[in-house]
Formats: sequence, C-alpha cells, structure tokens
Amino acid sequence: MLDTVLGLPAHPLIVHATVVVVPAAAAAVLLAAVWPRFRAWAGWGPLALAVLAVVLTPLSTSSGESFEHRLGGSRLIEDHSHLADLLIWWVVPLAVLALALYWIHGFRGGRPQQRGRALTAALVVLPVVVAVGTLVQVVLIGHSGARAAWSGTGSSSASSSTGR
Repeated sequence: MLDTVLGLPAHPLIVHATVVVVPAAAAAVLLAAVWPRFRAWAGWGPLALAVLAVVLTPLSTSSGESFEHRLGGSRLIEDHSHLADLLIWWVVPLAVLALALYWIHGFRGGRPQQRGRALTAALVVLPVVVAVGTLVQVVLIGHSGARAAWSGTGSSSASSSTGR
C-alpha cells in the first residue's frame, strides 16, 4: 500500500480527498432522492461520487493502518481506526442506492406512477437514512481523528506561557 508521497505520510493526503468526496456523495444522493429537479440536473453525478467514495474509503483505511504502524498505537488512534473501518458499511449501500436512483429515474426515465408506492417510498426513505448515517459516521471519524492527532498538542506550551 502507498505509505508515503514525497516523504509525507499518504494517509493525511488521501483522507482529505475522502473527507470531501464522501459527504458530497451523501449530500448528492440525499438530494437526488428527495428533489426531482436536482435529480434531473445532476444526472449520473451522485452515482459517480458514491462510487468514488467506495474507492477512496478503503484507500483511506489502508493508508491509515500504515500510518498507525508508523506512529505506534494509542487508544485514541484505535478508536479512530475502528470508526473508520465502519465507513465502508455506509458508502457501499450509498452507492447501491445511488445506482438504484439512477436506474429508475435517470437511465430508465421512470415516473412515480409506473412504480409501486412501496418502491417509491423506499427510493426516498432509504437514501435519506443511509446518507444521514454516512454523514454522521464521517463526522465521528473526523472528530476521533482530530482528537488522536491533536491530543496533548499545546499543553506544554500553554502551561509555560501562563507561568505554570
């Protein structure tokens, strides 16, 4: 796995792409599910973002494991790693639902009256639930990663600047 890029750890570099693409995919799929005008405008965009999220998620977790071995483990890093490992369970269903939305609305040009009410409701409710769950998971991962990266940072300089 890619461990470094020009001597820098690859994980922070890859994660920045993931942090942009995964929430963008979740927002696009959510909007495509509930807003027909957005869905018509976006076309295959939500699907492309969701597939890219599926690709970037394992790259992020794999590079994170390399980074963890390099840094040495801590409880905060383990918590972050555990939360990150769960993201794939959100982005894969997000991509499947994006494909279903595209297939029904975009590719086939289906109209609500051509589908059963249960399918119509599922194509609104499921993408919304999965998109919100994906966004929550990304926030939890980001928060735990920030805590792991910044824990203890500034504590010695803060105490020395206050004279303690």
